[in-house]
Amino acid sequence: MDVVVVGAGLAGLECARTLHALGVGVRVLEADDGVGGRVRTDQVDGFLVDRGFQLLNAAYPAVRDRVDVGALDLRTFLPGVAVRGDRGLALLADPRRAPLLLGRTVVDGVRSGLLRPGELVRLARWVAPAVGPVGRLLAGPDTTSARSWDAAGVDGPLRRSVLEPFLAGVLAEDDGSTSATFVRLLVRSFLAGTPGVPAAGMGAFPAQLAAGLPDVRLGVRVHAVARTGGGVRVSADDGAVTVRAVVVATDAVTAEGLVGVPAPVMKGLVTHWYATRVRPTSLRAVMVDGRRRGPVVNAASMSLVARSYAPRGWHLVQATSLLPAGGSPAPEPVVRRHAGEILGADPRPWQEVARHVIPGALPAQPPPLDVRRGVDLGGGLLVCGDHRDTASIQGALVSGRRAALTAAAHLGVRPGRARPA
Repeated sequence: MDVVVVGAGLAGLECARTLHALGVGVRVLEADDGVGGRVRTDQVDGFLVDRGFQLLNAAYPAVRDRVDVGALDLRTFLPGVAVRGDRGLALLADPRRAPLLLGRTVVDGVRSGLLRPGELVRLARWVAPAVGPVGRLLAGPDTTSARSWDAAGVDGPLRRSVLEPFLAGVLAEDDGSTSATFVRLLVRSFLAGTPGVPAAGMGAFPAQLAAGLPDVRLGVRVHAVARTGGGVRVSADDGAVTVRAVVVATDAVTAEGLVGVPAPVMKGLVTHWYATRVRPTSLRAVMVDGRRRGPVVNAASMSLVARSYAPRGWHLVQATSLLPAGGSPAPEPVVRRHAGEILGADPRPWQEVARHVIPGALPAQPPPLDVRRGVDLGGGLLVCGDHRDTASIQGALVSGRRAALTAAAHLGVRPGRARPA
């Protein structure tokens, strides 16, 4: 064994499988009882309950190149968003991927007042850099998304009632403080693909990454990592070992405690999962409140998208809210009522199946965006995770692979070359 990877989240698993493919002996230590980190799925009374509302976009380059998406049996949402407003529910779908919904999108957009020609044109100009070369986008100036939209003149109902409410759930913030460059990167991915969930739940994704790894040890917490004269020493529940390289692939706060890399500000989310006998909506879409009259930033019928998420005769609803920094989650009755309003359903018979309070759901991505934070701390000690790249599944996978290739180089192993004896 040459390398220990601390943490079996997406970044750690991608790091380990890359090293394994290069012929490097690698061991993964995970404190939890399963792989995936923040991407896990629990079975609760016959329901599949992801740990927070998460979606997989097969258009992410790292997913497209490194994951067998077909084997995941991805069940996709409608390409667009449904917006609850004073004039009812408006479905705004991408006409390129849902041409049959073009008529409804136009009618709903006009009736609701959400689609106005002038703002559409200004938004298209704002989006334009997202569809050009990524290098050019990253090299350009950056500011907050709010300031960027202000400068572009995107200041009408399309922004206030659609973009901001939708992105609140994606970015885990509703103040427009995220890097405009990062938001454009997200828009680029949304334009390229339609997010969905594996039929067996989001946990099927890290399970695929872990398949084939020969040495993954669960329930083993690492207490200390330190460079020594002979390499890097790892002290864990199952003892201490010294190896040539260690990759710390934990969450940002744990990584700071182990190796001292400063953790970014972490943003929190809360997801409530509800079971109901009555179908809550007929739309397999992510739904938001364009009026912004409650804590829920998005709601959806998961079982309408993936029938496997609920047992026969039941439906499963997710409702996600922001977790204020240092604050408390919104009261459950308030969340339930607001989710029912968004979906247009009576929430009183709903039964709460699970609730996930996730203080460290996403690292903050303020401007200027830094998409390639260093992973090499020197002396065979490395760190990876979505806090080292972009706050996304794409960022986690890219960071894990970067750390693996750097660790392999430290060992004298190069891709495409035989490992030295």
